Amino acid sequence: MANTLADENWRFMLKLLPPRWEELARETGAVTRLRGFDSVEQLLRGLLLHVALGCSLRETVVVAKAAGWLEMSDVALLKKLRQSERWLQSLCVGLLEEGELALPAKAGLRMRLIDGTVVAEPGKTGSQWRVHFSLRVPEWTCDHFRLTSHQGEGNGESLRHFPVRANDCLIADRGYAYAAGIWHAHQKGGFVIVRHNAQTLPVETEGGAVVELRPWLRTLAQPGQTGSCRVFVRTENNQRVAVRLCAVRKSAEAVVATERRLRERASRKGQQLKPETLEYAQWIIVLTTVVADVLSDAQILEWYRVRWQIELAFKRLKSLAGLGHLPKYDAVSSRAWLYGKLLVALLTERMQRYARAFSPWGLRWLEQDAPPQSLA
Repeated sequence: MANTLADENWRFMLKLLPPRWEELARETGAVTRLRGFDSVEQLLRGLLLHVALGCSLRETVVVAKAAGWLEMSDVALLKKLRQSERWLQSLCVGLLEEGELALPAKAGLRMRLIDGTVVAEPGKTGSQWRVHFSLRVPEWTCDHFRLTSHQGEGNGESLRHFPVRANDCLIADRGYAYAAGIWHAHQKGGFVIVRHNAQTLPVETEGGAVVELRPWLRTLAQPGQTGSCRVFVRTENNQRVAVRLCAVRKSAEAVVATERRLRERASRKGQQLKPETLEYAQWIIVLTTVVADVLSDAQILEWYRVRWQIELAFKRLKSLAGLGHLPKYDAVSSRAWLYGKLLVALLTERMQRYARAFSPWGLRWLEQDAPPQSLA
């Protein structure tokens, strides 16, 4: 059979997978015998056809059969997707570990990265769903997965969509910076680390006076300078939670880039930027309910940075999640689908890293040598 560009690209992608990816399929129970396919590689190719390219189960088995990868029904493929949950999760863990992501101390807390995305199924009548998910680190396990309607009251991004146990620490972006979600975690014995949003989450002093943060932030004038202050947030039910704000001054280059994005967004929406919005853009401000005796200011900022470091994968996941038929049959198939999406996202990011170091003669070197574990 003639060697095609698609086959060459596929072989390149296989080189990026974690070591022992085939053995992991057997160890996790994804493959117990070769039935309907001739190799683990063919199974993975079929699963990614469904997950990454947005083919329905029925479309996937038709295309995979024509390509000679799979010989099974759509029902059998769904069963195989369910069986592959732990395998796909293990592949994601392997890629994240190979990225040499440094994790700060967590002082006995269970660290959970929180995010959500909207899934729009193909077609004019395709359903729209909001996927709420939590990844526990350093295990990189999806410990919560929930589907809600895209629209309607209570279906937006909120920490209240997530079950919380004592000593859980939920790490989320500014879309989750609301007092109700912080109170939800607090009353369950959990903690939060979220990017602060001054517009949606005002803070106050112990006496109840509203705090104007900019005078304090202006004391952090040098790039990389950090600081913290103790304040309170108040819920609609007049409940108060003590929080700590940890801030770091951005570099001059980062400030310019942020201001450019803000101006571009305001221009698209026909809005006028407020001066305070541009001023706040000079700092990263993180809100936490974890006390300083447990995690220092630097550790809080580092944990938020952990979430930021995989933000690219989250964003890639969100862009890919708009393609595909989300399995709504059960939690297992939905989690397997999510792990498949995250795997594609992480592989895409890794491909981009290697693209910066391509030699003028292309990818032929990969046929001789395995890719390096990390790039400077």
